[in-house]
Amino acid sequence: MDAIELLLTRQSDSKLSFPGPTESQLEIIKKAALKVPDHGGLAPWKFIVVNEDARDKLGEIYYKAAVEENQDERTISRAKELPHRAPMMIIAVSPYQEHPKVPRIEQIESAGCACFAMQQAAFAQHLSGVWRTGFFAQSGTVKRELGLNEKDEIVGYLYLGTPIVQCTKPVRHEPSSFFTEL
Repeated sequence: MDAIELLLTRQSDSKLSFPGPTESQLEIIKKAALKVPDHGGLAPWKFIVVNEDARDKLGEIYYKAAVEENQDERTISRAKELPHRAPMMIIAVSPYQEHPKVPRIEQIESAGCACFAMQQAAFAQHLSGVWRTGFFAQSGTVKRELGLNEKDEIVGYLYLGTPIVQCTKPVRHEPSSFFTEL
């Protein structure tokens, strides 16, 4: 797959199954994450790979967070199963570093770019993924249980695996609706 084809055909697939990335595929995914824009060379990212039994551990963390933070019954009842939506997850984190020239938003954006690059790398290797956020990305309990601090941002949970259904999603947006000239 060439770069233009990748950029124009990439899509998110929420229905994922086994197999997940092999060790060699995961190595490429990891390398792609580290090639993103990085103002000041801060490397404002941290990644936590979650697979196999670690998905159960993350489910327990989600459950604890949902109960402690008084989430609705649906969130609590689904918490333990959410990490099992794919064979592997990568939690993308932006650990904030005070810097006079690199504001917080740039650091978070860099980690977001890393998450996108990992999804692109998976797609280029005939895998797929979906990038999710939501309550568990903002939860203080989840951050604490993962060993993060309050200033750290979970920019996304990247679920990776093999798409269950091979279908190309229709084009949703036309460039003319979003681009103008000055």
